[in-house]
Amino acid sequence: MSYVVAIIGTGPDPTDPDRDGYAMGYRHGHGYAANERCELVACADIVAENGRAFADEFGLDEAAAYEDYERMLAAVEPDIVSVCVPPGIHAEIVVTCAESGHVSAVHCEKPMADTWGDCKAMVHACDRADVQLTINHQRRFGTPFRTAKRLLDDDAVGELQRVEFAGETLFDAGVHQFDLCRYFTDDADVEWVLAQVDYREENIWFGTPNATQAVAGWRYADGTVGLATTGESSPPGACYLRLVAADGVIELGVADGPTLRYRETEGNWQTVDTDGENIHGRVSPGYLGAALRRLRAELPFLTADDRTAPVFIERAIADVVAGLETGDEPELSGRGALRTTEPVFASWESTRRRGRVDLPLDVEDNPLVAMIEAGQLGPGRDHAAPDGRADTVVAPGDSPGVTR
Repeated sequence: MSYVVAIIGTGPDPTDPDRDGYAMGYRHGHGYAANERCELVACADIVAENGRAFADEFGLDEAAAYEDYERMLAAVEPDIVSVCVPPGIHAEIVVTCAESGHVSAVHCEKPMADTWGDCKAMVHACDRADVQLTINHQRRFGTPFRTAKRLLDDDAVGELQRVEFAGETLFDAGVHQFDLCRYFTDDADVEWVLAQVDYREENIWFGTPNATQAVAGWRYADGTVGLATTGESSPPGACYLRLVAADGVIELGVADGPTLRYRETEGNWQTVDTDGENIHGRVSPGYLGAALRRLRAELPFLTADDRTAPVFIERAIADVVAGLETGDEPELSGRGALRTTEPVFASWESTRRRGRVDLPLDVEDNPLVAMIEAGQLGPGRDHAAPDGRADTVVAPGDSPGVTR
């Protein structure tokens, strides 16, 4: 069986040096093109020229590029839809796809949505309509992460005790790392989150505020604990992901070092082969690949992606197709993505409450945005009273605008 595919949100042409964003619609498109079970037939983007450029890239007629995604759904009746728009409108589009009566599966970009309530609404709508929902947390399919999991499962460093990560943000970038932590802990429930964030400089990613700096801790039901540091909170030399176990440590994405390495408590570091794949899903094929990357750096009209190299998103697309064919829940399922995303919103809620938050999370909004809108966080704000104490304290149950 072949699946008819459409993409909502093409973004600008990725060969345009002035483009804004990562043109994930193109990456999804190449993922479907690489899957023999999929036929990409249409796209939708509110910027007509973007849609036309996308259609041309994938050999589609100009008529296959729509400005109105609902018209596209009605005209094409796709089996699979990829949603590659900013997170603030994910929920609206995913729910519309689910309720269209035409769509069997929706594959949505991460982060799920910009409020916790919308994240849940997406899953509930797809469940009601019997539509498969997946979120593109594709990094867990990468060889570096699969290999690290095998090291854990093979008891190379003993029982996992702590997961740590460092990066730019908790939300837009960090949700990948939260998902990997869930992967390495075998989908254990998160029991609580304790965090503090800062937003003294505006930091908007694809329309949604992200904390400029954060420290978050959490614990899983199996006793494993987690620690995340982002922005200026990340220590020098921090790696992308660290797995601390009873008898050793595994590190992924070491700054100026190997993609994957591990050592036993009393041993030396051992570099582990990852088939050339780095943590972002690209392959480094020796001298030829290095020369190609140098050429692309000098010629901005060339895309930074090597389309002949295997990328994680192709495996994510395969997960979508396998779910449709077998009826089994995909590894990237919406329900799983809720478990990945909840600690992010819980981190912001912990900041709002100034205390530990026990899960499940009992809010519907985006606590970070609520604090910014209430004037409790934001550029130019005094973050401490003259006596050195915090000038606002928000108690559990208070509205975002209540201070004490």
